[in-house]
Amino acid sequence: MATVSAEHINPFLMASAKILKEMCFVEANIGKPFLKSPAFFEDSLLILIGFTGAMKGQVIISFDYSVACDIASRMMMMPVAELDEIAKSAIGELGNMIMGNTATIFSTKGIAIDITPPTIGNGTMVFTTSYTTNICVPFTYDSNKKIEVNIAISN
Repeated sequence: MATVSAEHINPFLMASAKILKEMCFVEANIGKPFLKSPAFFEDSLLILIGFTGAMKGQVIISFDYSVACDIASRMMMMPVAELDEIAKSAIGELGNMIMGNTATIFSTKGIAIDITPPTIGNGTMVFTTSYTTNICVPFTYDSNKKIEVNIAISN
């Protein structure tokens, strides 16, 4: 199992908060990190992005469908009631921007990582994490809307 410290997790959180603010006009509150089995259920939309280089792992950003529609609406600056291909593309681009910004933050610390293209998933999914621990950090906005950033870093 990888030993993960705040200095490994904070760049993901800083980038997530920054991109949510700049691209979605959302002031997100960062919740307390906790260990979570990466299992997602029927009304979930996920962005899965891997990273490799000086650090290896994956990030899964998860939303309830209603929150994903809200985020897509904010990004596209028009109402999104259904997650069609264009809305899913916008959500995927959100993941790209968050992880690109994360990679930039790490590069300023002398840690080079490359990211994979985003994979969008929806519905019930369970991922195995035998190689590392999954740390989930909830972001909330508008008092009850939640986005979870799941970070798994391996040695």
